[in-house]
Amino acid sequence: MNESPIKPGQLTTRAKMKERFGGGDQEGIILSKTTPNILIYTDHESGREYGYEDGWLEEENDQGPVFEYTGKGRVGHQTFEGVSGSRNKAILRHVDDGNTLRLFMAAGKDPASKSAAKLQRYLGEFELDDKQPYTIREADDPEGNRRLIIVFRLRPKGSVQRIPEDAITPAKTTQVQQVSAAVTASSMVEPPSKRASESRRSAQPSTIAEHRKMRILGEYLSFLEERQHKVFAYQIKISGTRSTLKTDLYDATDHVLYCVKGESSREEIRMAIGQLKDYVRHIKPANPKLAVLLPEKPHEDLQDLLNREGISLVYQDGEGYPKHTSGS
Repeated sequence: MNESPIKPGQLTTRAKMKERFGGGDQEGIILSKTTPNILIYTDHESGREYGYEDGWLEEENDQGPVFEYTGKGRVGHQTFEGVSGSRNKAILRHVDDGNTLRLFMAAGKDPASKSAAKLQRYLGEFELDDKQPYTIREADDPEGNRRLIIVFRLRPKGSVQRIPEDAITPAKTTQVQQVSAAVTASSMVEPPSKRASESRRSAQPSTIAEHRKMRILGEYLSFLEERQHKVFAYQIKISGTRSTLKTDLYDATDHVLYCVKGESSREEIRMAIGQLKDYVRHIKPANPKLAVLLPEKPHEDLQDLLNREGISLVYQDGEGYPKHTSGS
């Protein structure tokens, strides 16, 4: 006899889901060996203890809303590598591996259980955002140690339950944190994917630019650090909002805030100008110089645009990073 499908909003337990989908019942990310499913459990209460909060963002576009879910690893940097990163890797590669992500939210103690087991509210099926599957942030563990965490960006796949109680708490005040440059120039190593023709995460034009951005950002970070510059990034959460903004590089030695782009096109330079003007309002110490880091020298008209906006230009020329100083 076939079981009726589980519906978004339905209350259940880990034990029942283990019987239905297979896998264990103790972890936040459970991999089934008998069905093509990955069960993801989250809990507002326990997440805050480990320096993060999972939930819905206000962000929504033609792909629908976004649910942020923090990966596995309660102590130390989270990773995709080795045994400790295997479950994060499984989420990252779920499409390639043919698995469905099923998300559950803790919903209070199970009255039928003699233990401390909680009821689980099923939110529905999800998949990773294909343009930005995850972001890297810095957070405190329970002992107050700073660490890198992986925050997956989950998109609904079909009908899901989305209620206000599951939204990330808006910031009461604007919070600006100076964090490791690794938040932007991530040192995390992704596991190798399948051939591009077989992979949903294969490079599209937008992700090719993103990969180029990460490459030149990492190279320029090394360039600055070799010259003994102190380099950071900023995490910014604006009062009344749920999203966390993240800058590119901040050179504390020269007091320069950089925006890095993987293309030298007009569209990307316009975007860089907007991002820098947005972020600079919240940077402390105040009034940093602004600069755009590009893979190649842009058109003269775009150089003039940056100059008029008081933004310096740094670009690759194959031998290093010559700087064009604008009227800042």
